[in-house]
Amino acid sequence: MSVPRLLAPFARAESYRTLVHLATAVPLGTAGLVVLVTGWSTTVSLAFTPLVVVVPLAFRAAVGVVAQAEAALARGLLGAEARPPIVPAGRGLWDRARKAVTDGAFWRQQAYLALRWLIGFPLAVGELSLIGGSLGALALPVYYPWSDLQIASDWHVDTLPRALAFVPAGALGLLAAAHVLRPLRRLWRSLAESLLSSDAVAMDVSPEVASHRRRRALAVHAGAFGGLAFLFIVIWALTSRGYFWPAWPVVALALPLAIHGWAVLLEERPAVSRTLRATPTLAVHEGVSAALFLFFVAVWALGSRGYFWPVWPLLGLAIPLGIHAVVVFARRSESGELTRRIRTLEQTRAGAVDVQDEELRRIERDLHDGAQARLVALGMSIGLAEQKLRTDPHGAQELLAEARKGAHEALEELRDLARGIHPPVLTDRGLGAAIATLADRSVLPVTVDVELTERPPAVVETAAYFVVAEALANAAKHSLATSVTVRIRRSAGTLGVEVADDGRGGADAGGHGLTGLRQRVEALDGTLSISSPEGGPTTLMAELPCAS
Repeated sequence: MSVPRLLAPFARAESYRTLVHLATAVPLGTAGLVVLVTGWSTTVSLAFTPLVVVVPLAFRAAVGVVAQAEAALARGLLGAEARPPIVPAGRGLWDRARKAVTDGAFWRQQAYLALRWLIGFPLAVGELSLIGGSLGALALPVYYPWSDLQIASDWHVDTLPRALAFVPAGALGLLAAAHVLRPLRRLWRSLAESLLSSDAVAMDVSPEVASHRRRRALAVHAGAFGGLAFLFIVIWALTSRGYFWPAWPVVALALPLAIHGWAVLLEERPAVSRTLRATPTLAVHEGVSAALFLFFVAVWALGSRGYFWPVWPLLGLAIPLGIHAVVVFARRSESGELTRRIRTLEQTRAGAVDVQDEELRRIERDLHDGAQARLVALGMSIGLAEQKLRTDPHGAQELLAEARKGAHEALEELRDLARGIHPPVLTDRGLGAAIATLADRSVLPVTVDVELTERPPAVVETAAYFVVAEALANAAKHSLATSVTVRIRRSAGTLGVEVADDGRGGADAGGHGLTGLRQRVEALDGTLSISSPEGGPTTLMAELPCAS
């Protein structure tokens, strides 16, 4: 059986669920108001103490808990899709406090709690009063003898006809209360989905949607501020019109609005943080400190205007802000140094790769022009000797002697080439023995002084070996030196290599050989320095990290 359209709201279950949701605005709206007032008053009172970092987290958590309860009611009673977060995660206390303040969901949740009390509470009282009054009017013919209802000073509801006259008014009131529930359901469902949504969901949609939601939350906050300010002024105008007391609640409400606006500005315009030469966390701290100081100045201006006591809160705000700035800039300096070192390592490793490629091409060239050519000639000599073995044994013997000599020369070239890649003595006996071998082969007298309590890592040994090898080769070719001294020491996790000669000096630090050495050393995060004034002496110093 179809229900008449006029009576349809009474047959819909959603009407009763909406009525329950409206009724919960009385306890939850009051709870939200208590959380907001307590949170902001605590934040202001502890603004210039070390707890200024902890209080926003506690305030954020309290708002989140009430918002979670409101979202659960909106989902169960209104069918709204709303799952607000409580406290955003972060690295460290400062980062979590910054994210709590800049979290758009935090400000939207505050706006919802404020609207739940500012609009929901009166609507709940009005709706419940309308329903109660309408039901009372409908039942008045039953209980009028005991009601003693008096409409005017001379009109008592003491007869049945007079009681029946209230029935149509009760019916109309009940119909109005029932039909207004659907628009109220749409209103609170829309507010719950808009203001109790998660920023993570907004970010998954698109940055534009997230930005729109942040701005909308700020607009709702500004609208609520304007509405409350107007309400306070109207109440003042309708009453005594004496002392302008609305200035106090307006100043108190302006503080969270200013912080909210600053947080949204930093989210929407990241260039503001760069202009202030601050990290996002420090920029939020600066804005909140400035807002709190202006709040104290406004309180002082509204009060006695005597001794300028806001200077003490300013000092309390400046100390943690200064410490925060020092920490941020110290970390930025460390980060800059780390970035510089990473850039240097990237460049030197790229140079080392180039040097390695060039070394491989040299090895290929030496193999092609040296050992490979000798081995080809060796094969030809053996082939000719094989042909002459029966007809000309003496000629075959000469060819085999040449082949043996060529094989010996090819073997020596391969050994020299292997030493250029990685000398076997370095692997077998260590850096000291390898340097001594280099000294024995040098055309110059070389004094070797090596003190190593333990062997460095293989890559460090190899780099140190080639530093000494290149320095000795340069000294023999260019310096006109009469002696060379090699010193190698290991201390404090560093291998120090020093090669000094008494030659004429003037070594080119940008030359091909020394550039390759520098790239090899810097690829290990080491340093290479050269001192070679005109007239000598020349000293090459390399420091290679070799921590255990």
